[in-house]
Amino acid sequence: MAENSNANGPAPQRIRVAIVEDDSEIRHGLESMVSSSAGFICVAACPNAEEALVGLPQKQPDVVLMDIGLPGMSGIACIPRLKERLPHAQVMMLTVFDDPDRIFESLKAGATGYLVKKTSPSKLARSIRDLHAGGSPMSSQIARRVVEAFQQPPPRFEAPPQLSEREQDILTRLAQGFLYKEIAEILGISLETVRTHARNIYKKLEVRTRMQAVNKVFPKRK
Repeated sequence: MAENSNANGPAPQRIRVAIVEDDSEIRHGLESMVSSSAGFICVAACPNAEEALVGLPQKQPDVVLMDIGLPGMSGIACIPRLKERLPHAQVMMLTVFDDPDRIFESLKAGATGYLVKKTSPSKLARSIRDLHAGGSPMSSQIARRVVEAFQQPPPRFEAPPQLSEREQDILTRLAQGFLYKEIAEILGISLETVRTHARNIYKKLEVRTRMQAVNKVFPKRK
């Protein structure tokens, strides 16, 4: 059946939206909001990144609403893999996280919008249209975080010479608050490899915990 047509000619094509969210209540709420909004059609609602990578390429969404804190693969790690399969789809993060590190990791991974989950349905609908039209919508508090991050000098990082380049990279991400699992997904290595690097970092720096390592290399970090 044709999606939309009438006596006056075909109706404007609806924006195809997919949702990747593990919380069933939130996922169903978003699905209902999208389906009931004029100009949208919800083509898929997935509970995790793994299912999205398999199913969404067949649905060809224009916009993907992506959570970050998914079980298994994180939303951030999912983005580049999904973009390989759907290069023309626009990804908007819809998450509770509003810290600069996750914002920038999401944008670097390929997201083009970033909203917090408490965004009103009307604003979310406007943001989906804006994203589809070529914009990069962000919640006001997210935009403020981005501005503040650019205005702050980066933390002083005096890389200990005994650390390898990979170990320095992992230590930086540990300092940013990422979990071992998230670091493994972002860097494309196994969780056990991250743990091995972390043990080597602690041994070389003569510390026993993540916090001790961070404080030793980032002495001005608060």
